[in-house]
Parts: sequence; structure tokens; C-alpha cells
Amino acid sequence: MTISVGILTVSDRSYRGEREDLSGPLIRQLVTGRLEAEVKLEAVVPDERNIIAGTLVVWCDEVGLDLILTTGGTGFAPRDVTPEATKDVIEKEVPGLAEAMRAEGLKVTPHAMLSRAVAGIRGGTLIVNLPGSPKAVREGLEVILPAIPHGIEILKGAVE
Repeated sequence: MTISVGILTVSDRSYRGEREDLSGPLIRQLVTGRLEAEVKLEAVVPDERNIIAGTLVVWCDEVGLDLILTTGGTGFAPRDVTPEATKDVIEKEVPGLAEAMRAEGLKVTPHAMLSRAVAGIRGGTLIVNLPGSPKAVREGLEVILPAIPHGIEILKGAVE
């Protein structure tokens, strides 16, 4: 089963063209290199809760993606609202994914405990928040990617 993926970069500066998005392309590389996956959609949006949530809803409900990976907006900065936007749209939380990423990140830096990333399900779509830095994206994805195909299979009813 090929997993359909959306990559949503949340960054005011990247959205305005002031900083190159390095995390989105890295997510594409890791996901397509390690999973049977096809990236169907990619976008860069500003740190605006309603825009993030609206994009997630469209990608889940209208496009029907299997997996959406967000990057950015998971920290303490006043404009970091990706977890809140994600919670606005998910129907079920999947705390183990974010917990696993934080636990693995703590082996590298105590700052990993500052991540507010969440993961959850909307309809048939799994949404996972990743940090904004490429280094943290790589570390987080390396931890969760092995579990993603099985989770998607269960979500799609292919495995009970």
C-alpha cells in the first residue's frame, strides 16, 4: 500500500520568502526514501492558526491524504500555534508518536522536552507535528517512521 502524504511547513519567514524551507524537502526525502509513500501535496503557510487548521481540514476531508506531516510552530514563541491548530481539527489524539519523538530527542538535548508537538487522527488521516529545524525533523522522523505504515494500515481498515 502506497501512503499518500502531505507536507505542511509552518513558518512566517519561509512563507514571506525570507528564509528557505529546508525541513519540508528533508521530510520529502526521508518519507519517500524509507516508506512506500508518495508526496501528493506540499505547502508553506504562515503561523496563523486558522490557515493551518483550514489547510489540514482540506487535505484530510477533500483530498483524503493518509498522512500529513507538519514542520514548524511547535515551540514557545508567541506565534507558534501548530499544535493548537492541529488539536482544533483532530478527532483522536495519538500521544505515543509525539512522546516517542520527545523521548528520543532528550537523548540529544534537554531542549527536546520543550516541544509542544502533537499527533492525531482526523477521519482516515494521521497528522503529526514535527519541529521546525532540519536536525530535529530527522531525529523525530527516524523514531516514528517504522511505526507509520502499520498505523496507516489500521486506520484504513487493512489490519485489525
